[in-house]
Amino acid sequence: MNIFYQKHQKSIVAGFLLIWFLLGFSIAWGQGRGDYRIMFYNVENLFDTLDEPDRNDDEFTPEGARYWTDYRLRKKLVSLYKVIAAAGEWSAPEVIGLCEVENRQVLERLRDETPLKTVPYRIIHRHSPDRRGIDVALMYRTDRLTILDSAFFTVVFPGDLSIRTREILYAKGVATDDTLHFFVNHWPSRIGGAVSEYNRHDAGKLLRSKVDSIFSIQPLAKVILMGDFNDEPPDRSLTDGLGALITMGNNPSELYNLMAPLKQSSNFHTHKYQGQWTMLDQFIVSGSLLLQKKGMYTRPDAASIFYQDWMLTEDELHPGKRPFRTYDGYRYSGGFSDHLPVILDLWIGR
Repeated sequence: MNIFYQKHQKSIVAGFLLIWFLLGFSIAWGQGRGDYRIMFYNVENLFDTLDEPDRNDDEFTPEGARYWTDYRLRKKLVSLYKVIAAAGEWSAPEVIGLCEVENRQVLERLRDETPLKTVPYRIIHRHSPDRRGIDVALMYRTDRLTILDSAFFTVVFPGDLSIRTREILYAKGVATDDTLHFFVNHWPSRIGGAVSEYNRHDAGKLLRSKVDSIFSIQPLAKVILMGDFNDEPPDRSLTDGLGALITMGNNPSELYNLMAPLKQSSNFHTHKYQGQWTMLDQFIVSGSLLLQKKGMYTRPDAASIFYQDWMLTEDELHPGKRPFRTYDGYRYSGGFSDHLPVILDLWIGR
């Protein structure tokens, strides 16, 4: 790694943030960044411009219905970079979970063709069976986290084996001598109504089985689940299928949905559909992370929705604002995403 970069990394990143501030971007410092910041972001159709024959990506080509050109892709990459860096405050997020990415190449462009190239991010990704060709991925800073293992779990639906959806990404890493287990999710969409709910319930059961396998070996394991679950904290797929509790506690073998309190208190959530805000994007953690003893820990109030005014736009059809997305239907608007990202802070116990 470049010696100059190692010596001046924080100054370089801080310099970019200062430039944005002078250009008119305002960063809300809130209650202060933790020692580690984890971000999850549904980046809304981050496709390249090439037509892959085995994937339903025809719309996202220069000749397709959305006229998806390299110029528009580059603009989106820069827009996503702005959100990521602003969410990191004075230092880029240590871990970023992503969904709705087409392939590794678009992630490499996000990392290498924007000022994120100053941050030593490494990518974990593989193609999923999803028919649209959208996947989950993880980016992590190699100077802050050492990955020991990773895997992808295919979600199978007993009621219909023909359904193909995104896999669940798992990564095990060490940060400051503490082991963390990450799961990145993008559960089946709500299209199909009640039938789709059963599919998300199946995804929840699979995820719980993987978490329980970790608990069986390490009862005090520190587990972080993140993703677009396409359901809200009180919904059955999360409370029954996954077994995520919406009342906070610190039982090490339980999972606690940190977005549940925000669901009740926030004026808006992470996604807006037909005028209604929903809390689809969430962080769920094992109780061991809420014990606040030595090593890495978090707090019940440490998860939040990240947004700035420039990430929102007026809702033309309903009261208030909504996320400033890349397309409104098939009309290109040049925004960021139809979801707002969520962030989670961790601290190092002294």
